[in-house]
Amino acid sequence: MKTSLILIDAQDSFRHRPFYDPATLPAWLAAQNALIAACQQRGVPIVRVLHVAGPQTPENPFALASGHVRPIEGLADCTPAASFHKNRHSALVGTGLDVWLTQQGIARLLVSGIRTEQCCEATARHASDLGWAVDFCTEATLTWDMRNLDGSVLPAADIRTRTATVLQDRFAKVVGVDEAIARLEHAAC
Repeated sequence: MKTSLILIDAQDSFRHRPFYDPATLPAWLAAQNALIAACQQRGVPIVRVLHVAGPQTPENPFALASGHVRPIEGLADCTPAASFHKNRHSALVGTGLDVWLTQQGIARLLVSGIRTEQCCEATARHASDLGWAVDFCTEATLTWDMRNLDGSVLPAADIRTRTATVLQDRFAKVVGVDEAIARLEHAAC
């Protein structure tokens, strides 16, 4: 099954948000970079999707004018097969990504990037609804702690577990990095 790695919002913009915590970055980068390397070695197309939204002023880290809508530091260098800017949660809304994937004969998406429960999950659900097989590599998605309505902290690890639980066998096959790479061995590229 022809596969493409969808690298969602792995961008410098997040380093300028109040919730950003650099402590979680090394493990995510190791997982994300392992997927990138495996895809490059196997000729699996990599699609880069960057989020652009809000006022287009230098003060907004998600504005092109900020200079932060670029790959996050530490991300493996790669030349994507295609790049898209999005302004919605799903990478498939208004970007042309769906058309590109169809034209390339891609049948399975390997979803990774930032944030696990937002743009990565939204893209996985949307892709499944549109008929793509989806591998969701939780290890290669990144998120941060959030606040519950009562003010208590919802840890990032719990968010990732929740996302994996709701996606598995409904919208995606949840995979670790090793399994994702093993599944690439069987991808007709």
